Amino acid sequence: MKLAGFTFVRNARLYDYPVVEAIKSILPICDYFMVAVGKSEDDTLDMIRGIGDPKIHILETEWDDSLREGGTVLALETDKAFQAIPLEYDWCFYIQGDECVHEDDLPMIRSSMEKWLDDPNTEGLLFHYRHFYGSYDFTGMSRRWYRREIRIIRNDKSIFSYRDAQGFRIKGGPAGRKLQVRLIPAYIHHYGWVRHPEAQQQKQRIFKRLWHDDEEVVRQVGTKEVFDYDASEPLQRFEGTHPKVMQERINAQNWSFDSDPSEMRWPIKDSLSNWIEKVTGWRPGEYRNYRLL
Repeated sequence: MKLAGFTFVRNARLYDYPVVEAIKSILPICDYFMVAVGKSEDDTLDMIRGIGDPKIHILETEWDDSLREGGTVLALETDKAFQAIPLEYDWCFYIQGDECVHEDDLPMIRSSMEKWLDDPNTEGLLFHYRHFYGSYDFTGMSRRWYRREIRIIRNDKSIFSYRDAQGFRIKGGPAGRKLQVRLIPAYIHHYGWVRHPEAQQQKQRIFKRLWHDDEEVVRQVGTKEVFDYDASEPLQRFEGTHPKVMQERINAQNWSFDSDPSEMRWPIKDSLSNWIEKVTGWRPGEYRNYRLL
């Protein structure tokens, strides 16, 4: 069995993306790694080259900034990286520039790929998510956070990145067909909402442009220079350990954020959803871009 990793990135330093840590978190189990590096205003290309691992291959790309609807450009850049992976690799492990995998999960992830390698019905593997918010000490609990997503897919070039690159589909029908996947007991640590408030505001402003016109970006993001983390956001304190590759970044945190989970305010619909899930195991209205085997 041969595994290829892949990701895409642009302006990683400018918007404080832990993409080097993301790549390093899964590199030990990868036999090959493709990184689509968009033309940047900083030293992103040198950052990726600086990892210095012969398994890493770089595809230099240019983003189409005229695409300002639905985050489409993110899916296109994901597809560029995926399509560049040679066919000799069986599975492809997708990691975004603000995601990491804990080293303790790597053996189990690899054994899961081996287990389902010869099962043609298994088109991908589904991961649990931890969404960190405000600091490395809290994870989001509200229903706006997706709890599962596909991060390993077969090296089938009819598979494509769907919508804003959150997940995948396979060709078949106008919008493609949902992949058939197996849920594995591994977690993606998502750090997209953990950075200095100034960098977070910059990131929000530039990335909202991938979905909206300038007027709507200003309406949603405002004109402040710093992002205002919401301390009333439903959160829980994280009691586990972070991936080792993130430790230096965690030690360097230079802003303050605190929250009291006992005082969190749940929207009424989320409270009802929590109750239904607790009683039945079903989460009403959950977005599921996959078919669970």
